[in-house]
Formats: sequence, structure tokens, C-alpha cells
Amino acid sequence: MFWVYILRNPEGRFYVGHTDNLDERVRNHNRTDKIAGKFTRKHGPWILMWSEQHPDRSSAMRREREIKNWKSARLVRDRLLKSDA
Repeated sequence: MFWVYILRNPEGRFYVGHTDNLDERVRNHNRTDKIAGKFTRKHGPWILMWSEQHPDRSSAMRREREIKNWKSARLVRDRLLKSDA
């Protein structure tokens, strides 16, 4: 199984990604060494706001790309985060 996920930091920034191990990936985003990517290391700490399960990597990557193409934090909030509230 694969996951598409959205993280949020205290500044209100979002990070969208996909992984096959959600818990480990969120932990890695919150590390302060190079295991965390440059963006997430600089802008953390991050909390998991939303996740969606997918049967394979290709469908998770398509969904991640779809969300990233929205180009707006408002659309992420309106389309995904509010629907889970």
C-alpha cells in the first residue's frame, strides 16, 4: 500500500508527498539532519493533516501530482481538509 499525504507547519505551509511507510516518512520530515529534505528541514515541525491510501505507487503519484497542480493552499483546505472535518 502507498499513501498520499499532506503535512502542515505552524506557519500554515503545506507539504504534499507520497510514501509506502507513512509513519516513518512523517518522522523523517521532522528530523533536523539531511534525512529530512531541505524544504521540510527548514520549515518544520510538520504535522500530518490528511492522508489517502492507494493500491500502488503509480496511483499515489498521480494523486500527489493532482493535488500539487492545484497550486493553492486554499484549494487544499477546501477540497481535502474541510471534507475530513
